[in-house]
Amino acid sequence: MTVGSRIRIYLDDGAEPIADYEPPVAVRLNTHGLTDGKHLFRIEAHDRSGHIGMRELPFQVRNGPGITVSGIRADAIVHDDLNFTVNAFGAEEPFEPRRAESPSPIPVWVWVLSLAIVAWSAWYAAVLWKPPPAFANTPTYVQGTMWQH
Repeated sequence: MTVGSRIRIYLDDGAEPIADYEPPVAVRLNTHGLTDGKHLFRIEAHDRSGHIGMRELPFQVRNGPGITVSGIRADAIVHDDLNFTVNAFGAEEPFEPRRAESPSPIPVWVWVLSLAIVAWSAWYAAVLWKPPPAFANTPTYVQGTMWQH
């Protein structure tokens, strides 16, 4: 007796499939019953001749509020006192900017870019500034210096 093709889908390390269908099939899984975190689908395809193909598909569930941590990274090496900030905000909660935004320090590249803009502005003002004619002959303005064009 020949058995038709089957697709069986297992969740995590379950012994019983959560779905058993004839191919092709569109599967719908409500993830609200799953815990947040890493999970694994094991999909087995059986053909008419009895051969089995298997594929594992890891995925991550995040139904709960999003969690952000500022001040420490994964696998950080720390000593003495450690200060860090933790924030959590869910999509179902009413929008409150103070809770929805996670404060974090200003990135170094922003400071470097700001310093470059200030330095360029100072250079531009010093090299290309031309005083009005009324002040051109005052003692603080010297003609013929390397700063004048």
